[in-house]
Amino acid sequence: MTKTPIPTKPYMVRAIYEWCVDNGFTPYLVVAVDGNTRVPMSYVKNGEIVFNINYSATKDLLIKNEAISFSARFNGVSSEIYIPMSAVRGIFARENGQGLFFEPGDVTQTGGTDGKNDTPPPEAPSPPPKGRPSLKVVK
Repeated sequence: MTKTPIPTKPYMVRAIYEWCVDNGFTPYLVVAVDGNTRVPMSYVKNGEIVFNINYSATKDLLIKNEAISFSARFNGVSSEIYIPMSAVRGIFARENGQGLFFEPGDVTQTGGTDGKNDTPPPEAPSPPPKGRPSLKVVK
């Protein structure tokens, strides 16, 4: 019996996050929202939400192989965010748009080998965000 390797997606997300921070860029995370994500629903548009995950905008950010979790404030209200790695659609630098975007439902990227814990791909994937995202840091 061979061991199933850990998917590359969480490693790539961590690498782009570190690259953004090392270069003074603001890392933004694109998330497909479904029943497994815990996000403030009033900020979801077309089934997706974009987060500023810079250290100044989050508290207790953890990027694990299975999920990303952190606390953030939205209109002064603290929210606990939980994003399964399968829901991550991309990570990019706000300042120049460079980063990585992932194919929905790609098992090698999302991690499942049996499909039981993977979220289904959205019916119509939306293109990467253009222009300035509408979220901002609230102190």
